[in-house]
Amino acid sequence: MIRADTVIDSRWVITVDESDTVLENHSIVVVADRIKDILPTPEASRKYNATEHVVLGGHALMPGLVNAHTHASMSLFRGVAEDLPLQPWLEQHIWPLEGKWVNREFIRDGALLAFAEAIMGGTTCMNDMYFFADEVGEVAEQSNMRVSLGMIALEFPTIWASSPDEYLDKGMALYHRFKDSDLVTTMLAPHAPYTVSNATFEKILKIADAYKLGIHMHVHETVQEVTDSLNQYGVRPIRRMKDLGLINQYLLAVHATQLLDEEIEMLAEAGSSIAHCPKSNLKLASGICPVSDLLARNVNVAIGTDGAASNNSLNMLEETRFAALLAKGCSGNSASVSVNEAIRMATINGARCLGIAHEAGSLEVGKLADITAMDLDVLQSQPLFSPTAQILHAATRNQVTDVWIGGNRVLNSGTLTTIDNSECLALAVKWQSRISNDN
Repeated sequence: MIRADTVIDSRWVITVDESDTVLENHSIVVVADRIKDILPTPEASRKYNATEHVVLGGHALMPGLVNAHTHASMSLFRGVAEDLPLQPWLEQHIWPLEGKWVNREFIRDGALLAFAEAIMGGTTCMNDMYFFADEVGEVAEQSNMRVSLGMIALEFPTIWASSPDEYLDKGMALYHRFKDSDLVTTMLAPHAPYTVSNATFEKILKIADAYKLGIHMHVHETVQEVTDSLNQYGVRPIRRMKDLGLINQYLLAVHATQLLDEEIEMLAEAGSSIAHCPKSNLKLASGICPVSDLLARNVNVAIGTDGAASNNSLNMLEETRFAALLAKGCSGNSASVSVNEAIRMATINGARCLGIAHEAGSLEVGKLADITAMDLDVLQSQPLFSPTAQILHAATRNQVTDVWIGGNRVLNSGTLTTIDNSECLALAVKWQSRISNDN
């Protein structure tokens, strides 16, 4: 028999391969951090001798969910300002709170809380944009969480940097620090067109070209953003980005709620990606991303939760369900964002926009063993005619029982193995007390 580290038996394997294959009564074989084999369970028992044999008879195995846009440490601001539009929410509440409370301790504690919530909900990779990204990277490696770190850039000073050049210098230091990490990658992360100058964008584009790095940026999030750009630059933000050369295959445009047909065509022709954050956009009344139109033009659309301060959750299953239902309602087409499309948006599409689709986002031999197991042998998932439909439209994150990231079992029968749940709760209480007592 062939030695393996782990063999996982399951009722279904949802591969998210090119054919959206769903296998019944199959096993996944893991050696080191990779998927070695996927084969019928009886055959696996004859062929492999595993150090760990996990039997999940009523479960579906699927690729770990990929959160394409979030601000992880803002989990500590969950619920601090409610029922507000974006600009007052930011300017009157979030930015003052950040100025007072955000430091390295805040970032470490918030990231740990976010990673715990994410893993328990089946997420195995998060694309983060926030301050002190080096701290987030360290917490990710300690927690065995896969992350893409944003090399943020702004024109104004913050606790992280005092000038655009310092932001970029710190970003490049971040890149070099983690470039050989098994879990951490980096992307350039200019905040938004309205907070970054043309000169800084030109420098960012040169770095992206030289290092083949993605560009992760809020784009066309609100009507106000578009109006302000027309007043200041005479063009809408995407046209300005196009003229600067930033509408390209490296771009991950977040939110994109205000798109004209010609702008969708620009994104499609350039091979850009979209991170759709439906709950945050709805909660802040920012608008709705035209997902159906983007998909019709073969634009790669992924799912993000945004930060827990504006969501107020990092629940990727719920976010994906919102995305599918919202697209159907807005388009008047019940076939818009099919079950398979929605699951792809939450997995392989997210991996694609982070530049890791060759390594993650689907369950295929040779790829990283980033695996989420969902228990479908429960009342709310029965009767079960389609495991994928039940996952999208009926399942909750509480049905996630086990998660592997790079072959490491980070959630074992509902219990975190790399993060102390009680420690996370204590950290949340600590910060709630600090912030509440000051307000």
